[in-house]
Amino acid sequence: MAALFRMNCVQALRRGLTLMSSKETTICRRIATTPCYHDTVKEEAKPVKRRWISYGFSQEDEAEDQHAVHQTMFVCVTILIVLGFTVMAYLPDSNRSDWAQREAYLQLRYREEHGLPPVDCNLIDPSKIILPTDEELGDTEIII
Repeated sequence: MAALFRMNCVQALRRGLTLMSSKETTICRRIATTPCYHDTVKEEAKPVKRRWISYGFSQEDEAEDQHAVHQTMFVCVTILIVLGFTVMAYLPDSNRSDWAQREAYLQLRYREEHGLPPVDCNLIDPSKIILPTDEELGDTEIII
């Protein structure tokens, strides 16, 4: 176990050393007879004020404009996503699939209580169906 821990430490050390650049590994400047060009103190440049494009909420203040944009986007996303999905979840069933399933269970329970088969091949009583005779049909083609 200790050997695995040591191997892991060695790998981490190697990884750290390979990630270091030459600038980080140089601790002091080399001695040279030429004048030093690289260690001079640079003049601090004034920070360039970046151009600000307004989002349309405030033309004078950038912070106020960004705050208004973030506030508006938060409210819009909250209303559209959270409240929109909540309303959609509680809408009535447009396909009435819940009603159809409940009605099927009620019909099955009724048929079981009265000793009827769950599914009847004659859903409508055949004596109530009036079919045309052969003379009435004539030459009409019947496709089954």
